[in-house]
Amino acid sequence: MRENFQLTQPLAAPRSATKRILIVEDNALNMKLLRDVLEAYGYETITTGEGMEGVILACEHQPDLILMDIQLPDISGYDAVRQLKGHPPTRTIPVVAVTAFAMSGDERKALMSGCDAYLPKPISLRDFIGVVERFIGAAGGAAGGLR
Repeated sequence: MRENFQLTQPLAAPRSATKRILIVEDNALNMKLLRDVLEAYGYETITTGEGMEGVILACEHQPDLILMDIQLPDISGYDAVRQLKGHPPTRTIPVVAVTAFAMSGDERKALMSGCDAYLPKPISLRDFIGVVERFIGAAGGAAGGLR
């Protein structure tokens, strides 16, 4: 993890035609599932297991969408989303909370922190892909995926 990073200037990487999704998830099995499904549908993925690294990667790569776990080892997903939404270069990137927090009020808390949508775990593949496509459309060159 990089230390002393300040959110002052974006370091946007060159864009490809493929839609790019940043996955911030600390559970290796969940990360693999999300990455494998998204790549099968033709999306490019960037991954990290830490919230602050997710903020840094979002600034560097300017993804089309961010999937944010809420319970992370360094900072909460809520705090990471607040930082992203408070920084002009990342403010408009849609963030979807993908979390095991599925109690009454958790969706509202995620949305109040700045998330644009909320998906409880375990995820439904159809719902998951539907939310991704709602925010950024189908991946360029996707061959139909796993529907």
